[in-house]
Amino acid sequence: MTTTIPQTEYTQRIQRLQQKMLAENIDGFILSQNVDLYYLTGSMQTGYLIVPANGEPLYLVRRSVVRAQQEAAAVVEPLGSFRDFGARLARAFPPLAPPPAAAQTTGQPPIRLAAEFDVLPVAQLQRLQQVLPHVAWVDGSTLIRETRMLKSPSELACIREAARVIDVAFEDALSKLQPGMTELEVMAGIEYAIRRQGHLGTMRMRGYNQEVITGMLGAGEAAAVPTYFDGPAGGQGLGPAGPQSASRRPIGSNEPILIDIGCCIDGYVIDQTRTVVIGELPEDLVRAYETAEQILRSVESMLHPGTECEKLYMLSLQIAHQAGLSDHFMGFGDDQVKFLGHGIGLEVDELPVLAKGFRYPLEPGMVIAIEPKFTFPNRGVVGIENSYAITDTGFEKLTVSREGLIRL
Repeated sequence: MTTTIPQTEYTQRIQRLQQKMLAENIDGFILSQNVDLYYLTGSMQTGYLIVPANGEPLYLVRRSVVRAQQEAAAVVEPLGSFRDFGARLARAFPPLAPPPAAAQTTGQPPIRLAAEFDVLPVAQLQRLQQVLPHVAWVDGSTLIRETRMLKSPSELACIREAARVIDVAFEDALSKLQPGMTELEVMAGIEYAIRRQGHLGTMRMRGYNQEVITGMLGAGEAAAVPTYFDGPAGGQGLGPAGPQSASRRPIGSNEPILIDIGCCIDGYVIDQTRTVVIGELPEDLVRAYETAEQILRSVESMLHPGTECEKLYMLSLQIAHQAGLSDHFMGFGDDQVKFLGHGIGLEVDELPVLAKGFRYPLEPGMVIAIEPKFTFPNRGVVGIENSYAITDTGFEKLTVSREGLIRL
C-alpha cells in the first residue's frame, strides 16, 4: 500500500502550524527532524524546512536534493555552505533578516525562531545560533506535536491498513505457537509476516534514547523483567545490547504470553496487545486480565470529544485500586509507569498522553492507544491494548484483532 497525500493536505498542515506560531508570536520555525519533515513536506531528506509565520515554506536540503525535489510538497533548494545559512534566510524571508542598526538601539523585540528542542541536538542548535546571532530561540516542540496530533482521513487509512496487517500476522503466529518455541522464534515469525506486507521494518519513537523493534513479546517471568523502555512491560530481550522484548527463553504451558506488537505502513503505526496462554492461567492472573478489560470498557464509555485525557487515567487508577491491584498496575514497584495510553501516528509516543496533568480535551482526529496491563514479578504480565480514533460522536476502534484471554 502506498498512500498519496494530496498537495492541499500539506498546505493545510503548514497553515495549522502557522496559526499556532502566530498565537505564540513566533516569526519562523526551523525544522530538521525526519518525521516532522516528512509530515510537512512528504520527504525526509536531510536538511532544514523553514516555515515563516506568513507565506510559503522553503526546504533547504543537504542530501539528497534530487530526491527531495521529486518527493516534497514544498520549494526545494540545495543547502549549500552552512556559513551562508543566515544570508540565505534573509534573502528568502526578509522579515527574518537582522534589523538595521538603528532599530537595534530602539529596543525592538528580537526575531523569534522556533526549533524542535525535544529532539534537536545541542551541537546543531549551537551552529544555528552562530549563523543567526540576532535570533531569540524558543521551543517549538509542542507546536509541531500538537499540529500532528489530529489525523486526516489519509493518515487514518494508513493506520487501518497497519491494523489489518498486524492482525493477519497475529493469527498466523497463534496457529503455529507451541510449547518449547522461543519468544524470539514467535517474534521473528510475526516480523517476517508483516514485512512481506509492507511493514517499514521500524517503529519510530520521539523520546530520547527510546527504541522499539516491532513490539514486546514475552512469556512468564521474562515479560515482567523491567527495563529502560518507558512502558509497563519491558521483556528480557537478547542481552544488555537489546534489553527489551523477546528473548531465547522457551515458552511453556499455563503461563501468560504477552504479545504487544505493532506495524508501520507508509510511516504510520498501529499498537496493540493481546494476552495468550497455552492451557490455563492461575485464577489471580485471570482476574487481573479481566480487570484490564474492565478498565478498557470503562474508558471506552468516555471516549468522546470533550473528555479530558487526565480523567481517563484517573478512572483507570480507581478501577485498579478497587480490584486491589494498584501495586501491579502498569508495572511494579519503582518501574511502574504513570500513564494509561498515548497518541500514535508517525511515532509510537505522540500526543495526547492519558496521564495526570494532561488536560487536553479529546478531539475528532486524535488517535490513542490504550493499554491497561498488570505486572507480576517472576510470573508475567497480562493486559490488553487497542488503538482508537476519536470521531465527532465517539470513537472508532482501529484495532481489529480478536479480544479476550486467548486460550490455545
